[in-house]
Amino acid sequence: MPRAHADVVIAGAGIVGAATAYFLTVRSGVKRVVLCDPLPPLSLTSDKSTECYRNLWPNQPMVTLMNRSIDIIEELARESGNAFGLNRRGYLYVTADPQRLAALQESAERATRFGIGPLRVHDGRSGDPAYVPAPAEGWEGAPIGTDLIADPGLLRHHFPGITERAVGALHVRRAGWLSAQQLGAYLLDRAREAGLEVVPRRVTSVEVAAGRVSGVGLDDGTRLACGAFVDAAGPMLAPVAGLLGEHLPVHAEVHHKVGFRDPLGVIPRDAGLLIWNDPQRVAWSDEERRHLEAEGRHDLLGEMPIACHGRPEGGPGSPWVLALWEYHRTVIDPVWPLPEDQLYGEVVLRGMAAMFPRMTEYLDRMPQRVVDGGYYTKTVENRPLAGPLHTPGAFVAGAVSGFGIMAACGIADLVCAHVTGARLPDHSAAFTLERYDDAGYQRELAMLTETGQL
Repeated sequence: MPRAHADVVIAGAGIVGAATAYFLTVRSGVKRVVLCDPLPPLSLTSDKSTECYRNLWPNQPMVTLMNRSIDIIEELARESGNAFGLNRRGYLYVTADPQRLAALQESAERATRFGIGPLRVHDGRSGDPAYVPAPAEGWEGAPIGTDLIADPGLLRHHFPGITERAVGALHVRRAGWLSAQQLGAYLLDRAREAGLEVVPRRVTSVEVAAGRVSGVGLDDGTRLACGAFVDAAGPMLAPVAGLLGEHLPVHAEVHHKVGFRDPLGVIPRDAGLLIWNDPQRVAWSDEERRHLEAEGRHDLLGEMPIACHGRPEGGPGSPWVLALWEYHRTVIDPVWPLPEDQLYGEVVLRGMAAMFPRMTEYLDRMPQRVVDGGYYTKTVENRPLAGPLHTPGAFVAGAVSGFGIMAACGIADLVCAHVTGARLPDHSAAFTLERYDDAGYQRELAMLTETGQL
């Protein structure tokens, strides 16, 4: 039975809810915080992630937010003895198109101005800066910024197996991955030590008295008085806000991922996240094309989008690879189990062959693979929400799309400042609902062409 009164109640025990609980209890000293979720913590979508992070983004607010969030993750890694296996292997955006390589360079130059670190160009000429390979483990002392590899020989030397068609790549250096489960567990352990109570119940109502939040109702009939309420409900962000009669400008997209065994060792085991940055057509046989046409799978027969990507999973002896390709983005109200795509795993493996041709060796006998996934809860411009709702005493922490693991600590930092009345950093206004009331921002949205999803 939860305590009868709390200072703050949080709905949602995903990575954002866990980080918010940590910031309120450990970093701000709030004594009575209750985290409510009918499911075990970190078990709905947070454990379905590819667990990656990066600080390359196409606008200043997102770069500032992610730099702050990564700063915090690194602080936690130091104090925990890197309990969650943070690395800085980077993201490698690979292309066979010289124009796309030039666009990657432009994006890196822009992001350098936003503060991600310096750009180093490697084009095979005398006087090139030295290219420093990423360490397989850890992050201390590893480069930041970006490396534009415009020398195909240098690219294939450091990333063996990449297609001969590749003309170059952009290596984003303050990037890599970590164990989302272990990071979340560490945050929750620290928060519990500071007094957090985790209650396995669903919030079914939010009460308002004298114009502000006064309590919540739980699905067992319990009422819990509180002074503040945080909606961190992940895919259920909008329905939970609806308990207050509020509307959030978000939608949910279905996103899958596949884990597959790579016994041939096609994907380099010490590589970072590998991204094919070009559109492509999947090389189906004539018979396969006829079958797909009969099944109505025309989405797989034409030009497919960019960003088929994957990374090695596990230690040096592991054969597993995680891979994703969002070749269709289905917007629906969240339901479980997730809608299935029976061909997803095979399509992603075929897509990865554009970057690593030896993947075609698996086509006659597909390797063992496991498909799971979740929902990306997104605003129209793919920028998260962190700040007050319209109801006094109510706050939102979410719409973290496909970047929840990397953004959670930065979002929690902002929301905690709003809840406690602490000084807000300069970038906080970029993530509140009030941004949609700004006419200039609305004009920016009307011209939006790049969301920076990957």
